[in-house]
Amino acid sequence: MKAAVAPMSDPSVGSTTVIGLGSPLMADDGLGLVALGVLREHWAFDPPVEFVDGGTWGMNLLPLIESAGRLLLMDAIDIGAEPGRCIVLERDQLPKFLSTKISPHQVDLQDVLSLAEFRGTLPKDTVAIGLQPARVELSADLSPHIQRRIPVLIARVLERLEAWGHSAQERATTQHA
Repeated sequence: MKAAVAPMSDPSVGSTTVIGLGSPLMADDGLGLVALGVLREHWAFDPPVEFVDGGTWGMNLLPLIESAGRLLLMDAIDIGAEPGRCIVLERDQLPKFLSTKISPHQVDLQDVLSLAEFRGTLPKDTVAIGLQPARVELSADLSPHIQRRIPVLIARVLERLEAWGHSAQERATTQHA
């Protein structure tokens, strides 16, 4: 039997938005989009979670961020750690880490989060969860090391969503002959 997890905040306060970030043409930088696909395909949530392919949208993400009750960002996060390390940046840590370049599209994200903070619309519950990339270079494939660590990232995201009051149910998969 699974122990109940108390929500970290009031579940009645708006929706939860999960945004996958990155460029699928830059190797491990596409991690956030791959993780987003895994969550969409293999998991169902009650209450529902809004999943958004944020790619490298930059300032176009502002309305989505401002309308979220809770915000979870998935991305490759380069803090100089060993490749594949799972990194969780809470809301108060984001500006500190975003003041240095942590991904090729990060400058836009820093601007978006800063503007939402300035306007008083950045959700109180905001977190970035990702993996330290092994390589960010022109390639449509994740590095093998990062591919193996996707389940770790998904587990962290599921833990946070459940703590925010979303029960996660793995979808039944069909076997193909």
